[in-house]
Amino acid sequence: MQINRGRDSLIDIEYLTQLQDSFSRAVGVYTYCLDSAGVPVTEASGPKEDAERLMEYISPERVADIFYRLTLSNIEDQVIEDTQIPNVKFGLTTVRVNGQALLTWVVFGVISDYDPEGYVEEPITGISSEVTFDRFQDGLDLIRETCLYQTRVRMHAVNAEAENRRNKYSEQELNEALKRSEVMTSIVQLMDKDEIAESIAVSALKIVGEYLGLSSSHIYITNIHDNSLMDIMAEWYAPGMVPRFDTSRDLPRYSFLSGSKLQAISSGSTVINPKWLEEMEMLGIKSMVIVPIKSSDRPAYMYACYDECNRDRYWSVDEINFLSDATRIVESIIERRRYEINIASSFESVRASLDNVGTSVYVRDLQTGTLQFTNKTMITNFTSEVKFDKSEDRPLKRIFESQIPEDSDSGSLEIYNPQRDEYYELYYSHIIWMGSAPSLMCAILDVTEKKKNQKKIEQLAYTDFLTGLYNRMCCERDLARLVDGAVTENKHGAILYLDLDDFKHINDGLGHQYGDVLLQAIAHSFTRVRGVEETSYRMGGDEFVIVVPPDSYSDLDRIITDIKAIFNRPWFLKDADYYCTMSMGVVSFPDEGTQIQDLIKKADITMYEAKKSGKNKVAIYNRDMDSQSSKRLDMEKNMREAGKNGYEEFLVYYQPIMDIQLDGSPCVGAEALVRWDSPSLGFISPGDFIPLAEYLGLIIPIGAHVLRKACETCKKWNDNGHPNYKVNVNLSVVQLVQPDIVQIVRTTVEETGINPHNLTLEVTESLAINDMNKMKEVLAAIREIGCRIALDDFGTGYSSLNHIRELPIDVIKVDQSFVRELASDAYSQAFVRYISQLASMIGMSICVEGIETSQQFEVLSDMDVRMVQGYYFSRPLPQNKFEEKYI
Repeated sequence: MQINRGRDSLIDIEYLTQLQDSFSRAVGVYTYCLDSAGVPVTEASGPKEDAERLMEYISPERVADIFYRLTLSNIEDQVIEDTQIPNVKFGLTTVRVNGQALLTWVVFGVISDYDPEGYVEEPITGISSEVTFDRFQDGLDLIRETCLYQTRVRMHAVNAEAENRRNKYSEQELNEALKRSEVMTSIVQLMDKDEIAESIAVSALKIVGEYLGLSSSHIYITNIHDNSLMDIMAEWYAPGMVPRFDTSRDLPRYSFLSGSKLQAISSGSTVINPKWLEEMEMLGIKSMVIVPIKSSDRPAYMYACYDECNRDRYWSVDEINFLSDATRIVESIIERRRYEINIASSFESVRASLDNVGTSVYVRDLQTGTLQFTNKTMITNFTSEVKFDKSEDRPLKRIFESQIPEDSDSGSLEIYNPQRDEYYELYYSHIIWMGSAPSLMCAILDVTEKKKNQKKIEQLAYTDFLTGLYNRMCCERDLARLVDGAVTENKHGAILYLDLDDFKHINDGLGHQYGDVLLQAIAHSFTRVRGVEETSYRMGGDEFVIVVPPDSYSDLDRIITDIKAIFNRPWFLKDADYYCTMSMGVVSFPDEGTQIQDLIKKADITMYEAKKSGKNKVAIYNRDMDSQSSKRLDMEKNMREAGKNGYEEFLVYYQPIMDIQLDGSPCVGAEALVRWDSPSLGFISPGDFIPLAEYLGLIIPIGAHVLRKACETCKKWNDNGHPNYKVNVNLSVVQLVQPDIVQIVRTTVEETGINPHNLTLEVTESLAINDMNKMKEVLAAIREIGCRIALDDFGTGYSSLNHIRELPIDVIKVDQSFVRELASDAYSQAFVRYISQLASMIGMSICVEGIETSQQFEVLSDMDVRMVQGYYFSRPLPQNKFEEKYI
């Protein structure tokens, strides 16, 4: 259902309802929508009782006043107002299209951080949800921007649909004009036939009847000596129609064969002679056009009758004019054949007919090269070309006749005239003009608008609406052309397949509108890379293809470097800098094939290998990747199958964490690590399946499965003699940016019964790069549950010490890269010692991972480090093995 009020028809009510319900739940407010006249089109979202209580303090009159203030002025789009209740506020925000107000949202709710000063009334209580004032204000911005984006998309679709309809109608008119011009040319060509007039008349009736889909057509001759009789000169019947006459001479004359004017009788017509209707009914004719045929000595003594017997028909003006023009040509032919009048008289008749066909027509004598005839349309449209036909340039010959194949007697061509930037359809035929020498007749129709409309449609079909780049369909078309050219000229080109790393995090974290802004900015940067300005394509989502054409292949390394440089800088989104990297696969053609789909598939496979090797990488295709692709497809299939069974194939292994400051360095907990034991594929390395799980988005349910299993196991240990055992669980980037991650952790803690202080969640340092404020908010909420936060892989990211200061963390885990040379490298020793002292001073714990040798362990024993883990103590173990050894 849609609002049916002018421009409001662009908005779908069901979509508005879904939008406001989702918005209200997400922000914690109540919302309803007004149309451009201020009339509510949705009911208030949220719990009904709460909404009704709050709306008691927001009068309709006050809403109306603010509505007209906003919509009648272009100065402001949003207003937030107080009520007499200190913690109740409401606001209006207007969505404008082309400067005109389209929709206005009314948003109201309970403010948690209100200022009670100056209010007499007590704050309202018992409302199910509250929001901060900043969140209330941000919510107004969000719903306006989201609705404005949807409206623009719908306007684009409506405009495209209207453009397509105009193109369709324009094309239909052009095609009809082309067809009618062809028919007229066919009738004119009958003049050249060396046949009697009766035979030519039958051919003309057939051409006309088949074109208009008539039942039958006749040419009657009235008897000169007996006015009550008539003869049949020519007759034609459509297939399946029974001939009307057994003889062709001295037949009773029909009453409607009278007068000197054309008569068009449509079905159901009553404003004609009753006698005519009676005769038509007797003959089974439902509609008819009667055209008098004049002769040189009488106003009218022959009549052409065009009949419709099978269905009701209402003659259009174009059909009547066509029948009149066609009959005039037949009239000329009959005059020439039967009475052998002079050529000039026939010429004038043909001129009169061809002057009205709406097509430019000219005839040239093939022996002398002179123009024998040009109709009025030709003179109007090609004045200069006709005027200078006798010059050396001969523009008509240059533009049109030079394109005609030498051995062709008739046909049609499409011709482009660059001087005018116009396109034409040229119909040509060799004829004997007016009984004289062999001639060439050309009929020219201007189809420039048709071609422009086709280009507009093609532009819509081949362009990505969001970024303005070409789309997948255009990529495949252009790539086919470039590959064929490379094969023919023995050259080389390349396909660069790009996928943005962790783009989903920006999309989910900041909102789709900022994700779209990022895609547009990246697309614009691609078009500025020298050598590939016109060969950048968006394949869908966050995937792009850049084709390096053969002419630029020598600069391939420089082009790749320029593209990598685009992603080395941050993108300014929502008042902050964000980093977004890409993974790229490179395939050369025709070296690696000439089939377009195979080349794109190979580039995609290569891109995935780059992503699997650590993201922000460039990989070059090699033949071994085909088998790796098959393995990847098998893994994806089996991973999805594992999901149907609750991800039980994904096992949790435990690596002990030791306290080396206690006697005997006992185990005090473990880090939970996921392993995949597939029934079909066997035991798969985490380095193989975890990147794929992140790429497919399946890391979210797998991570939730690991979290629950680890909590259940730790609770078991706590209840069986080890109350202080702790378990560490890794949270991936994909998990942390989910809007419900805090609720998932809270629910898991509550349902498993684990002491939240015994659960440590590890996050990688690189998570903080893109959205520090978002990470601080999420991690602080997890800490409020009681869980501890560990900063994993410390020392490998950006501005590490800043992260210690800004993030709400409890444990610092020093990355194993600082431990490999710990026994001999003074820098590594100094770094670990400094971090351990710093952590002690600010009340944090430190854990050093990757301890593999006794020498590394001995060095740590002299430092202020408590927690360590690594292969020196134990590899990750299945639960039963871990419990046998440590529980």
